[in-house]
Amino acid sequence: MKYSLAMLGLAAAVYAAPTALVARGPGLPATVAVNDYDILQYALTLEHLEDKFYRDAIAKYSEADFVNAGFPDPFYKNLKEISYDETTHVSFLTTALKGLKQNPVAECKYNFPYTSPSGFVMLSSILEGVGVSAYLGAANRIASKAYITAAGSILTVESRHSAYIRSALHESPFPAPFDVPLDFNPVYSLAAQFIVSCPASNGKLPFTAFPALAVAPESVYKVGSPITFVSKKGQLDSSKQVYAVFYIPGGPVFVKATYAGNYKYTVAALPKGASGQTYAVLQYNGAKVDDSTIIVGPAVFEVCPPY
Repeated sequence: MKYSLAMLGLAAAVYAAPTALVARGPGLPATVAVNDYDILQYALTLEHLEDKFYRDAIAKYSEADFVNAGFPDPFYKNLKEISYDETTHVSFLTTALKGLKQNPVAECKYNFPYTSPSGFVMLSSILEGVGVSAYLGAANRIASKAYITAAGSILTVESRHSAYIRSALHESPFPAPFDVPLDFNPVYSLAAQFIVSCPASNGKLPFTAFPALAVAPESVYKVGSPITFVSKKGQLDSSKQVYAVFYIPGGPVFVKATYAGNYKYTVAALPKGASGQTYAVLQYNGAKVDDSTIIVGPAVFEVCPPY
């Protein structure tokens, strides 16, 4: 198989690495901890989702389907390469966890809401962007240097996937000078929206999904333009001041949101620094954001580059 020597070298490093409990990210009680095994299982959960996502689309649509949708050669061939990469990531993480005497999580059942090749590619762009943010966010939670190297080798490939898919959609392949990290629970919240059920043999991961949040209308936004977030009944108290927290390079930005009726909250102007795939959550706290403050989200939306 391609890359077999490199992957075996990384696997050997992972097997030899020590394991230690490391503190969770900010926001959880001090008694809650996650170890490197949990992070590997988390990564495998995400890779299973991406692997199945690409395999299903390649089986469902032909090269001609993508050409007719406006994606000329060699797009379909490159999708197969991306699919191969995701399958290889699953195999690598599965083998690594078995080598560490852990029971790797298995593939779940998923529901991917696309109905056309174009819809698939747009969802692909979101998933790849989330993948980059997920690996980046997990990096400083990993205790073992060998694990960091292994995760980094996947992160760089996911970033190439993201850039390629974005370019195919005529979006900037590199819309910001820095990528935005996301912590475990926000990422898990986004992934959970596609998961229907998982095998009973899968161990429970120490992560929790927040309620979903959307934007309306679905559009490409600009810095300074208004944006409306759509929640559901009972999720937020409209009598309280709600803040939209935007995850942007350099740190989160807190902006007051105004209740617009029908469980919608509007921000008058997108803050500076947002660019490309952007994430936002809603909460009552206007000073910090972590697992203890987030009420709903993240929402995912696209922002035009500032140039």
